[in-house]
Amino acid sequence: VQLQASGGGLVQAGGSLRLSCLLSGRTFNNYVMSWFRQAPGKERTFVAAIRWSGGGTFYADSVKGRFTISKDYAKKTVYLQMNSLSPEDTAVYYCAARSGLIASMMSRRDEYHYWGQGTLVTVSS
Repeated sequence: VQLQASGGGLVQAGGSLRLSCLLSGRTFNNYVMSWFRQAPGKERTFVAAIRWSGGGTFYADSVKGRFTISKDYAKKTVYLQMNSLSPEDTAVYYCAARSGLIASMMSRRDEYHYWGQGTLVTVSS
């Protein structure tokens, strides 16, 4: 399984960005795809998750109502639409994947087996 994150960049506060995570290597039935982020000097934290098959999206409280995670089966891509960005959202964003995760475990970074390389999002004030 390989994950390739892209779409990061520099944006002003209040702006928007869309991150993409391209999936390759196998079929992804029963997988959970997630986004995590790591700000400078801080731990990597959960942002959002989506089940590749079926429904269900999950968000950290800090991004609810501003971020939307989605998927495109044909393109084998997971997206993270980020709106109303603030400087506190500045971080390296990583996509991650794991099969068979239950909802209560989706926010635990140690549960994920596969990680993308990260893409930097910088929000200026």
